[in-house]
Amino acid sequence: MRDVHRVIEGRGNYTFIVHNHYTGDAQEVRVDPDRIALFEDKSSIEGLPNACFFLRFDGEKAWCTVHLTRPALCREYCCRLLILDPQGRLAGRVTYQRALVPDTDEFSRLWEQVRPALDDLSGVEWDDALIRILAPAGYRVRR
Repeated sequence: MRDVHRVIEGRGNYTFIVHNHYTGDAQEVRVDPDRIALFEDKSSIEGLPNACFFLRFDGEKAWCTVHLTRPALCREYCCRLLILDPQGRLAGRVTYQRALVPDTDEFSRLWEQVRPALDDLSGVEWDDALIRILAPAGYRVRR
C-alpha cells in the first residue's frame, strides 16, 4: 500500500498526514490509542518494504494501527490488485483470488467481455493474463 498512501507529514502525538498517490487527496490519520505499542514495534514489517506504513503483525494476525481514522480508500475495500484507467483513475480492484470489482460502468462493460478468457486460469497465470488483456485498452494493474 505504500504505492497508494504515503506519509507526507508527521504532526506528533502519533498523528500523520497521508497522501493518496492516485486521487491526490491528503488526510490526517492517528494511531489508535490501543495500538501505539504495536505501531512502535516495526520489526514485524521489516521484510515488507511496500507494506502500508501503519500495518503491523502480532504473531500471524495483521493489524491496521490507524483503523479508527484510516483513509477512505482503505475503508472502501481490501484488495490485492488495483486497476487504473488510461487517465490513472481507479477503475476496478481484485479482491481475494479472482473477484474483480469494477468501479466504473466503462470498465464493467470491458470486464464482461474479457472475463471468459480468464475462466480457466488461477493464481499468477490469472493475474498475468489480466494484465496482458487490459494493457492494450490503456489500463494499468498495480500489484
